[in-house]
Amino acid sequence: MRTVLQRADGASVTVDGEVVAAFEGQGLVALVGVTHGDGPQEVATTVRKIAELRILDGERSVLDAGAPVIVVSQFTLHADVRKGRRPSWNAAAPGSVAEPVVAQVCAQLRERGIEVGSGVFGADMRVALVNDGPVTIVLDVPPSQPAG
Repeated sequence: MRTVLQRADGASVTVDGEVVAAFEGQGLVALVGVTHGDGPQEVATTVRKIAELRILDGERSVLDAGAPVIVVSQFTLHADVRKGRRPSWNAAAPGSVAEPVVAQVCAQLRERGIEVGSGVFGADMRVALVNDGPVTIVLDVPPSQPAG
């Protein structure tokens, strides 16, 4: 699972002219890309990092600050651009696999008491944010290897 975390001073997600998620003040925007083999372990690690990384003002985490998070599914994070001019999306999990994984990220963040907004899976979204700092972190959690 690959996640790009952006510390923001206000953010929103708009679909078909309607704001579906937004926050004012400091929070995080998490662009989450799911690859083949991502499951419960990758979700748990990603959620822990989103919730606990001390990247907000005063070296506080989202949990420390009571800050919101917007989660947006982003299959393009797994683009392979090594050859030619057209990205390959082969490393991205198909929607039927990725959608429930992203939903689990949102659910587990909420279970930790975090205010979570989200985009609309598969929709053409407009994500707006003021990158604060700027602070942008790429979090790579490789798929777990099967035992044996």
